[in-house]
Amino acid sequence: MRVNRENRGPSNKLLNEVTEKLHGVLTLTQNIVVTAAIPYANADLHIGHLRSTYIPADVYTRYLRLKGQNVIYVCATDEHGTPISLRAEKEGVTPKAITDKYNKTIHEDLISVGCSFDNFSRTTTQLHHEQTQRFFRRLLEKNYIYRDEYEQLFCPKCNRFLPDRYVEGECPHCGGDKARGDACDVCGRYLKPTELTKPYCVSCGTTPETRKTVHWFFKLSAFQDFLHKWLEKNRDFPPNVRNYALEWLREGLRDWCITRDLDWGVPVPVGDSKEKVIYVWFDAPIGYISSTREWACHKGDAEEWKVFWQQEDSKIVHFIGKDIIYHHAIFWPAMLQAHGDYTLPYKIVAGEYLTLEGKKMSKSREWVIGVKEYLEKFEPDPLRYYLIAVSPLTKDADFSWAEFIRKNNDELADILGNFIHRTLAFTYRFFDKRIPKAEEIDDPDQRILETITNVKHEVEVFLEKQEFHRAIRSIMGLAATGNRYLNAQEPWKAVKENPQKAANTLYLSNQIVKALSILLEPFLPFTAERMWALLNLPGSIHEQKWGEIDMELASNHVIKKPEPLFSKIDSTTQLR
Repeated sequence: MRVNRENRGPSNKLLNEVTEKLHGVLTLTQNIVVTAAIPYANADLHIGHLRSTYIPADVYTRYLRLKGQNVIYVCATDEHGTPISLRAEKEGVTPKAITDKYNKTIHEDLISVGCSFDNFSRTTTQLHHEQTQRFFRRLLEKNYIYRDEYEQLFCPKCNRFLPDRYVEGECPHCGGDKARGDACDVCGRYLKPTELTKPYCVSCGTTPETRKTVHWFFKLSAFQDFLHKWLEKNRDFPPNVRNYALEWLREGLRDWCITRDLDWGVPVPVGDSKEKVIYVWFDAPIGYISSTREWACHKGDAEEWKVFWQQEDSKIVHFIGKDIIYHHAIFWPAMLQAHGDYTLPYKIVAGEYLTLEGKKMSKSREWVIGVKEYLEKFEPDPLRYYLIAVSPLTKDADFSWAEFIRKNNDELADILGNFIHRTLAFTYRFFDKRIPKAEEIDDPDQRILETITNVKHEVEVFLEKQEFHRAIRSIMGLAATGNRYLNAQEPWKAVKENPQKAANTLYLSNQIVKALSILLEPFLPFTAERMWALLNLPGSIHEQKWGEIDMELASNHVIKKPEPLFSKIDSTTQLR
């Protein structure tokens, strides 16, 4: 007997209203490209990078796939710029050797924590160089790039002009020492090398001279009004992105020097500028486009990338860390608008910082948890869960070992894992491995089915708004509801006194397990796949659809022998 599905749907009036408003957006199949900030290929990633950028982007992409959207998730490693060339000089190797190493390790780490990229590229490919040079030439043809004299620091001992990271000194704004030629880590202000107080060459320590040279500039100032209107119009942008960018606009935009005196980077495609390369922050975001183009080439349709970047109804969603809001909310849209053929970003989601036990992470002070370091001892899903659940993405968060262990033990193991294991174990034992048949469903039982549908809609709303912490909290609430339901119905007793009551209880509990497996797929993909396998359902969890969450698992379906999904961590455990 099938359970009565009439009148199923969200019982919460507000949730109903919000869902109705989003209905058209949620059900329309669209071309969406999700990008994660291109990591710099000169060091391994740490868990703060995962929290701010890569896991949220992966959660959102997986959700869109379940919704049936035509979505791709692209990334690459950022392999040009002064930090890489400077490190290569110090180590006596080529910049390519540095980037080869870290492109491999960064990609491996991200795949290991479940990031489901459709394409992961690098900015040293020929395709990317060509794409960047075409972009440069287009802006030059449209008079948005011009050449002008520029005062730059010159090291007489090294006999060369010094690009930004080759110079350090005191910050003119806050007085912080070891401010770099492009930014101060203390106050966060962007700088020019010539603005530093007491500058010195990082290669030899010599005090540089100020000399004039010629560079290429992008007319960023021409887009002041456009950017202001664009940001004001995009009310759906997270406040931390929108407010930060508008604050910069209030100070007024200056034209932007987009070339450097280096031999490592994308060469300037103008005949008399052979000794200059394009500035890494002009070249890097174009990597989103070139990675999409590479994906299309691998698919066998070299033009398919255009449906994501050059159609009016396509949507581009960038996930970044808050330290690069300026580049993505000001530089990048101005570049796209200047070019004229590209869709502007639909949304820019900026994750705030993650501290470690209340202190800023620092590799030099060995106060950091590397991704590889974590994975040597623990499974990826508990980390994904912690980093999503600990706080809103738009606020700073802290990683605490005590809280990580508590969340793993008390929430994943005792709430989620306990409910799933008990449901499957009772089914396996009391009903010969088969989902029992439900009959004469009463109001409490019917409310279980309503709750599943309510949670489905609630999570949908939260994910559309990138409120990932609220979404996972709602899912865990469904697991807690399942535990309370099992405890109240006591199927281990009812199976002897009222077998049909036990059958109804386990039928409905298995519906929750099945719903949880799909709901959890964006957040805990490895666990969700194991759940799907234990339910003995066909295919992979990653191939399922959002609409199947509240479609009921059939009676008499045979499940597999249950096994625990989470292991508890000893409270004294430390990574080191």
